[in-house]
Amino acid sequence: QLRLVESGGGLVQPGGSLRLSCAASGFTLDYYAMGWFRQAPGKEREGVSCISSSGGSTSYADSVEGRFTISRDNAKNTVYLQMNSLKPEDTAVYYCAASNDFTTVQAMCATNYGMDYWGKGILVTVSS
Repeated sequence: QLRLVESGGGLVQPGGSLRLSCAASGFTLDYYAMGWFRQAPGKEREGVSCISSSGGSTSYADSVEGRFTISRDNAKNTVYLQMNSLKPEDTAVYYCAASNDFTTVQAMCATNYGMDYWGKGILVTVSS
């Protein structure tokens, strides 16, 4: 079965940190660009951060630049999102996605369409 599974979400206080993981099963991530997207209540899903298949190129939304870091370990078939200095407005369901249909990671993060695989999502709540 081909799937992506997110983990590491939960409740954290403002200013705290979390690390999300996205593990692939049934296929290898080596040839896919990967992205983290999020959907807050009442809002559309948006791109948070994307990384190229080699890890050499990354993209971040302005709202998370300098606070979040995306990385990948192809040997472990896993992608990570380190989230620091979390704010209440970061509260959302976070999804990971895989695609080899985009020429740049910026293009991948700018849309919800064209992904080959989506995870089911994991809730991150930032609240005191």
